[in-house]
Amino acid sequence: MRILIVGAGEVGKHLCGQLSSENHDVVLIDKNPASLRRIERQMNIMGVSGNGASAQALEQGGVREADLFIAVTDVDELNLIACVMANEYGVKRKVARVKNEAYLSGASPLSQYKLGIDLIINPDKLMADEIFKLSQIPQAFEVVEFAHGDVVLLGYDVAANNPLCGITLQDAKELRGLYDFLVVAIVRDRNTIIPRGGDILQPGDKMYLVVRRKDILAIETLLNIRQEKPHKIFIVGGGQVGKRIAKEIAQTKVEVFLAETNAERCEELSEQLGPVIILNIDGLESQELITEGIDTADLVIAVTDSDTTNILSSLLAKHYGAKRCITRISRPDFIPLLKKLGIDIALSPRLVAANSILRFVRRGAILSASSLSGSEAETVELVVSERWQYIDWRIKNIQFPAGVNVGAIVRGINIIVPSGDSVIKAGDHLILFAIKNTVTTLERFLAE
Repeated sequence: MRILIVGAGEVGKHLCGQLSSENHDVVLIDKNPASLRRIERQMNIMGVSGNGASAQALEQGGVREADLFIAVTDVDELNLIACVMANEYGVKRKVARVKNEAYLSGASPLSQYKLGIDLIINPDKLMADEIFKLSQIPQAFEVVEFAHGDVVLLGYDVAANNPLCGITLQDAKELRGLYDFLVVAIVRDRNTIIPRGGDILQPGDKMYLVVRRKDILAIETLLNIRQEKPHKIFIVGGGQVGKRIAKEIAQTKVEVFLAETNAERCEELSEQLGPVIILNIDGLESQELITEGIDTADLVIAVTDSDTTNILSSLLAKHYGAKRCITRISRPDFIPLLKKLGIDIALSPRLVAANSILRFVRRGAILSASSLSGSEAETVELVVSERWQYIDWRIKNIQFPAGVNVGAIVRGINIIVPSGDSVIKAGDHLILFAIKNTVTTLERFLAE
């Protein structure tokens, strides 16, 4: 597939790396020749220097032969115009990243449908939605939903008191009792393992489990994972992300505090957020934060526009006694470092946006796809074709590509956490976990 990407920022770079590794023909357009050269050296792509909304640059990039067009610069209007231009050239699928929420309204004369754009993504909304999901399962560092939320992938840190430690995953099946779960990926020393029955979990690992949503609390109890629901949440930053999160969490009857330095913005938020306690204070003023009770917070969410403020306010909160923190950071390459500093969860809005676009790119038989943060694994949800040669086979008899695990089977209203004896039927929804560089091989395998 030929894919044109406009914008060589973090989102564009991430998309180039992922899509080129899957053997797509990727062309990147950007006005900055230095950025293009750097990415061309790192990845198997073609760079075109120029304005992504100009006919000259688009034609140089081969827009007439493009199957997919993605505009992800930092300028909303450029992204929209570029997609309109691509539409005029006959590109079938167009994606634009847009920060201004006015463009997302269906009533707007510039809505995506009227512009011929297939997907408009808003990074702030995606970020807020991701943080809200994490706030509802406080011990998990990753939450990915499948099958309309009935199946959930959860990422947990493996503590020494976890009963899975020191035994093989095959033997761990005896611990499950009435509640099914499956360990589908392990990250150890930044290496990702798609496990088999003989693998053993170790303290300090990160494990990814597939569970039924209704079984989450029981499985957390079984694995000695603390289940305290947050009663007090402190948000630092009253921008669009902070506002969205505060509104969502307040509806769950949790006590929510929001700290914002701009007095006028505080007045706006007070009028719009009802029960949320708005504080006109700086997220780095430790004494003021302590006075307002950040030291007793169950969860601190730092989402200002400044990476420095987010990191330091999170560290301050943890130092004074806050139990857990979620930190927004623009530079995704810093994420691995923050865990070592004591920050529980670091999220990049750019990576969240890129993953949303990747899910759209793989639309078709594949219903969704997401990269797992901090790992080289990816989740894929797809429908099994009636023409697949392994219909009615048991999983243990199917030679899936190396680095692939079947995490769940959704059959109608039934959710199956599979064993080797589980049988795959036509029309099943499979939830698979794969090392990133095997995704293309997996797609070919499932088309056989």
